[in-house]
Amino acid sequence: MNRSLQVKLTVLQKVLWLLAIAAAVTFAVFWIWFDQSNTRTSVEEPAFEAVFELTDHRGVVRTQEDFAGRWMLVFFGFTNCPDICPTTLSEVAAVMDGLGDDAGQVQPIFITVDPERDTPMALAEYVPLFDSGLIGLTGTPDQIKRTSQSFPIFYDRIEEAAAPDGYTMSHTSHLFLFDSQAGFADSWPYSTAAEEILADIQERL
Repeated sequence: MNRSLQVKLTVLQKVLWLLAIAAAVTFAVFWIWFDQSNTRTSVEEPAFEAVFELTDHRGVVRTQEDFAGRWMLVFFGFTNCPDICPTTLSEVAAVMDGLGDDAGQVQPIFITVDPERDTPMALAEYVPLFDSGLIGLTGTPDQIKRTSQSFPIFYDRIEEAAAPDGYTMSHTSHLFLFDSQAGFADSWPYSTAAEEILADIQERL
């Protein structure tokens, strides 16, 4: 390998590391703010509310008002995600199955952070794989950005030659629960067992 190519690879590695660090810092700042918000906010006034206007995997425009009266179990991700997203959505499917007769009180929702690839058609092929009544939501890049600011979550495009189309997405990996008025109720970090999530939800229903 010539020296010029080695230098280019070194620079690329440094850029990728800086992007990863920036995403981690953004995530840390969000959770510091989030913890402070929870400390200051009463039960009657949730830290934030789910607000969105997006298109589902059947091509229907949806807002949080469509799910009024039901709890929402929300996860942000993308269909080309190799591990975190399918693992979490499998946990969601297990939770919905465990709810039994109470499953009708909870609507699982998957919101993409990759609207460039995750069209309604792409989501229509993806969400049925998890067989849990899951609804997939997408929109324009601006709609996804506004939605991420509302919840709030972070996401970022990372160039990666080995990934499909040459890029992947870094994003918040928490699973969020919103009450029947779309107010934030709880969240769980990635790899939380379905049994734990199920028990927490059953206590609230």
